[in-house]
Amino acid sequence: MTEPIVDETPTGRVGTPRLLLSNPVTVAGAAVLVVVLLIAVGASWLAPYGINDVDVPSALRGPSGAHWFGTDELGRDVFSRVLVAIQASMQVAIVSVAFAALVGVTIGVVAGYRGGWLDTVVMRVVDVMFAFPVLLLALAIVAVLGPGVTTTTLAIGVVYTPVFARVARASTLGVRVEPFVQVSRSMGTGHRYVLVHHVLPNISGPLIVQTSLSLAFAILSEAALSFLGLGIQPPEPSLGRMIFDAQGFVTLAWWMAVFPGAAIFVIVLAFNLVGDGLRDVLDPKQRTQAEARRSR
Repeated sequence: MTEPIVDETPTGRVGTPRLLLSNPVTVAGAAVLVVVLLIAVGASWLAPYGINDVDVPSALRGPSGAHWFGTDELGRDVFSRVLVAIQASMQVAIVSVAFAALVGVTIGVVAGYRGGWLDTVVMRVVDVMFAFPVLLLALAIVAVLGPGVTTTTLAIGVVYTPVFARVARASTLGVRVEPFVQVSRSMGTGHRYVLVHHVLPNISGPLIVQTSLSLAFAILSEAALSFLGLGIQPPEPSLGRMIFDAQGFVTLAWWMAVFPGAAIFVIVLAFNLVGDGLRDVLDPKQRTQAEARRSR
């Protein structure tokens, strides 16, 4: 009566981990993310050169054994700068999405559970925020607060909060009418207990998928803000800023733009692949189709 419905596994159904591992695309995406996380943790030790070690005589040299990704216009090692830039991007993405998830889920769950005027007011505010393009709203926040890592993280977190609020509210509206929730409330169980032990476990699936997808978009948003000069500030490297700096050297040093761009592409693609895989096993309809494909 009180157990979360998403934790119930019908007899004969394939377990979630096995179903995930049966999808080679998802496994490949997860493997890439593991490598990215290792880079994010140990970039400072993995980088063979200092990110701001200037060596003008070695400027604009192509990829070689000494410099795997070549050097930039100041002779700095592009490989080392890409590693540290990945670390910075992941830090911004993880913190900003964690902020968005915490605030957005809280707002969405409370609004969906209580309903009434509170739900109406909260969702109208969310709709107003949705009326602005994500990047435009982030640019406005950074322009007001000033560029930097902290403001970039805050801006990305704010613009993705409505996404989590909507997902959490929609899922809560479906769960709050379930019999086990109604019975628990009729027995006098406190609202906080119902939310924590009954509602949240049953809406975790869509939220996990949304988190994976939001991390991908957060990486893109940080790169875009840095490209425009409003994100991570020099001399700290960022993938977007490295692409901006490479604009004047595209014909002379293609590697200055290609490798940072490839890093963004690979990370975003990996997050999306993992998000699709999670959706296939956490969404009941998608899971049934995935199990049918696996049984063939």
